[in-house]
Amino acid sequence: MDRTDISRRLLDALKQALRARGITYAQVAKALELSEPSIKRLFSRGDFSLERLGRVCAMAELDFLDLAKLARQRSERTSQLTLAQEQALADDETLMLVFHLLLAGWKSADIRAHYGLTQAQTIRALAHLDRLRLIVLEPGDRVRLVVPRNVVWRRQGPVRRRYGDAALREFIDSSFEGTDEMLFLETRELGPASRVLIRRRLERLSQEFLELAELDAGLAPSSRRNVGLVLAMRPWVFSLARSRPEKAGSATGGHKPAPQRR
Repeated sequence: MDRTDISRRLLDALKQALRARGITYAQVAKALELSEPSIKRLFSRGDFSLERLGRVCAMAELDFLDLAKLARQRSERTSQLTLAQEQALADDETLMLVFHLLLAGWKSADIRAHYGLTQAQTIRALAHLDRLRLIVLEPGDRVRLVVPRNVVWRRQGPVRRRYGDAALREFIDSSFEGTDEMLFLETRELGPASRVLIRRRLERLSQEFLELAELDAGLAPSSRRNVGLVLAMRPWVFSLARSRPEKAGSATGGHKPAPQRR
């Protein structure tokens, strides 16, 4: 990988971080005391000085190490585990919990402290993940992930069958009245073009959610909180609004009585 490619990956990651934080080119231009076209040229050509790059990173709440990590994660493709790996995670809740937290950037000591696992339970789970070739367990309980963080579970695979329905039921079982909670459900009739547009925007929102999670993975566990996001869209009519056969003899016209046989 040449220097030009590395620079482009870093700048792409920085643009992603700014977009995820809702920071515009105009705001960057104001902070650097430059015009907005000048900022666009800097991003296009990669002509940032270290001092300017550091200032823009600070706006996105990043340091150079965070930016490098984000650029590396963006270069990783999504990963699908083997069927055997998924089955092992589906069969062991503790194993699944530890793996999920490792993907989110947790350290083994933090997992023990926050989730009440004993050292023996943690070591057993880490050793199992190492045998499954999902991590490399290094001295001092240090862990190196072997798979990218953006794991994609099989649609009808063991993990979704084991945890998917239960997780969705638990998530929906709420009044959604808290400060950080929101539930929006509407049904409207949309044409083909509008349906495609809404789907694209939902896909973009889901990607932004994952990008923000990548940005915040470096924060201390005490500064983060698990957040669930469900995006759903499908042709659907509420049962109350579905067409129903008219009752016999109703005011709107029932079935005519059958003619009497003679």
